Amino acid sequence: MRAKSSREQNVDTIPSRDDDFLAEQPVSGPDDERQRRWEEQERAAQSATRDIADVPAVEVITTTAVHLMSAAAVKVGLADSPETQRDLDEARKLINALAGLITAGAPEISDMHARSLRDGLRSLQLAFREASVIPDPIGKGPGEKYTGPVT
Repeated sequence: MRAKSSREQNVDTIPSRDDDFLAEQPVSGPDDERQRRWEEQERAAQSATRDIADVPAVEVITTTAVHLMSAAAVKVGLADSPETQRDLDEARKLINALAGLITAGAPEISDMHARSLRDGLRSLQLAFREASVIPDPIGKGPGEKYTGPVT
């Protein structure tokens, strides 16, 4: 039997502060100022943590894919200054991660989302092949173990 998560048990793992008692205390020294700033940052982090719970999984998956895709595009050399930003070793890692995410996430997200992500992935795989001095054999390029050969 699977153990229930803290969310399923209605347990608040990050206690919320309804009163701003500590924020209203006068600041009397550098340690007090540091404590006050830390508490403000802690409240902001708590707020952000609660917000992520409201984000649908489809949005988290697609947003993560877009971040991986953007980073891979820069590393492949599709950005403003490819001569300084191109790093094909890093691009390979990002494309592999992207291919794994899209392949695993496709059944969980709609075909509409998955199709556009697959198109972007394929474009990156082709750009990688074109940027490589010694191209990988067909079927051995980045992400191709998840997507199949890209030509």
